Order: sequence, then structure tokens, then C-alpha cells
Amino acid sequence: MPSIAEQNIIARFSLEPHPEGGWFREVVRSQNSVRSDDGRRRSSLTSIYFLLCENNISRWHVVKSDELWILLDGALAVHTFDRATKAYSATILGPENRQHLVPADQWQAAEPLGGFAFCACAVAPGFDFADFRMIGDSDEDNLIKTELFRCAGVSAKFFD
Repeated sequence: MPSIAEQNIIARFSLEPHPEGGWFREVVRSQNSVRSDDGRRRSSLTSIYFLLCENNISRWHVVKSDELWILLDGALAVHTFDRATKAYSATILGPENRQHLVPADQWQAAEPLGGFAFCACAVAPGFDFADFRMIGDSDEDNLIKTELFRCAGVSAKFFD
């Protein structure tokens, strides 16, 4: 159950549950468009508000576009994993570092630190759920989970 402060953010910004965890609302969808590598036309930029309540997580997922996390309130750890290089990193967003870019096609997850984390996330080219995939239970996904455990000791909480 969200705290009173979290409930206020959810109500003030008209946020809805997000499939990866947390709460969101799209606030910007550029009228300009670009052609993606697969030939589809899409918005050049989109942006959402995104709230992770205390004890919430953003489960492992991958997007086919660059995603810029911008911390508005709270503190956040953004976890990334590059399957090609087996490189794992965790970037802390807080008062001294409020932005982090996750390159296209890198697996990512996030968790609030010490309470909630309220962010804006900008995606370019613009976000499309057709280009979004959460980790599941396929053979390939189970291999990714194994790589995450081996390379980074990542907790199973990000897979539920």
C-alpha cells in the first residue's frame, strides 16, 4: 500500500500502474517523427512520470531506444546489464547525480533507496510498447537471469 506521500504523487500526477512495477503517466509525445531501423515511423521523443514506491522495484526489462532517467524526488539505483560484454553496473541517483542514460538494448531495472523515487524518463526515439520486453521465463530469459546472477549477483527480487 503506498504511503500518504506516495498516494499524493499518484493522485496529483494521475499515475497508473506500470507493467514493470511502479506507477506512470506519459506526459510528452513529440509530434515530430523519425523512421526506426525496422522502417516504422515513430515519435522522436516521449517522456513519462514514473514513481517507485518504497519496497517497489522496476523489474528487468529492455527497450530498443535510449532511455534517460531524471530523478525528481527521492533516491534511486538504476541497474543495467549489457549482454554482449556481460557488463553490469548500478548507478545511484540522488542530490549529486540526478540523471542517467541507459543505452538502447541494455537490460535495466531500478529500485528506490530509503523511501520512494519519483522520476521522469525520456525515451528517444519515442517509446512504443512493441519495443519493450520484460524478462520472463523463456529459455533465453532464464539464460539472462543466470548471467545476471553470475556477473553481478543480482537478487531474484527483480525477476518476480
